Amino acid sequence: MECDKCERDAVMHAGYSGAHLCEKHFCASVEKRVRRRIRRDDLVPRDASPEDPERWVLGLSGGKDSVVLAQILDDTFGRDPRIEILALTIHEGIEGYRDASVDACVELADDLDLRHELVSYEEEFGVRMDDVVEDDPEGMAPCAYCGVFRRDLLETYAAEFDADILLTGHNLDDEAQTALMNVFEGDVEQMAKHFDASLGPFDERTESPHFVPRAKPLRDIPEKEVALYAHLKDLPAHITECPHASEAFRGEIQELLLKLEEDHPGTRHSILSGYEEIASMAADRYRGESTAEMRECERCGSKTTRDVCRKCRLLESLAV
Repeated sequence: MECDKCERDAVMHAGYSGAHLCEKHFCASVEKRVRRRIRRDDLVPRDASPEDPERWVLGLSGGKDSVVLAQILDDTFGRDPRIEILALTIHEGIEGYRDASVDACVELADDLDLRHELVSYEEEFGVRMDDVVEDDPEGMAPCAYCGVFRRDLLETYAAEFDADILLTGHNLDDEAQTALMNVFEGDVEQMAKHFDASLGPFDERTESPHFVPRAKPLRDIPEKEVALYAHLKDLPAHITECPHASEAFRGEIQELLLKLEEDHPGTRHSILSGYEEIASMAADRYRGESTAEMRECERCGSKTTRDVCRKCRLLESLAV
């Protein structure tokens, strides 16, 4: 099959658009959509200047999503004096898994001449995820612990580095899955937290000392297209599933979405578009109601609605 834009062989077919694209035009399409999302979300302020540059902290895991995002951001802003990009990698303490992805992060950061910072659960919290899996007093899935710890470190260090925005590599599939999970669970408040219109379409309110806005420039790109882009560009991505991954519900949603997308191309885009409308209305609703008072965690000082934040409660259950 030929590319729709030239006579080269197509490397991909997008069922949701009907497009057949060669390597050159496919990569250009991905880059165009990421840059369009950056413009739509107004990530670069009109008053940004070399004298007072914006600082963006990128959560760089070494997986395909964050590696692709780092590459496109560098291609776009690497020579722009108005933007400073800092890559932040978190080591969870998973033997035989995270070490390899950290190597990928170091290689990419060196290639792109990015400032790169590495922090770990062990240094920050005194725990390793391998140990958490062996001794789980709460009987929860490992991802429940890891998600809380990871968010805390991303937000804490984004604030410490005085970031204007925290960027993550969530793709279209990730966002559509989260949307369906929140809808199926009837979690209206969570929808409001993921899209608060008063803070901007890229913001996510969380328990952190300082609210650093989040941006997800890959949110319009399907997961398979992110993986193909990484392959075609020969990027040093570590594409291996975490050995402790056990999010059964998300896995079921993922299978459901893949089947729906196969039968009805464009389903993921439609879900995300509709979800944003619903989430925006949910945010309006919760801003109009009295909510629980935010206070500082007694242990770490993070903002929380309780005396002790979720992270500290989990650490206490682990006797840390």
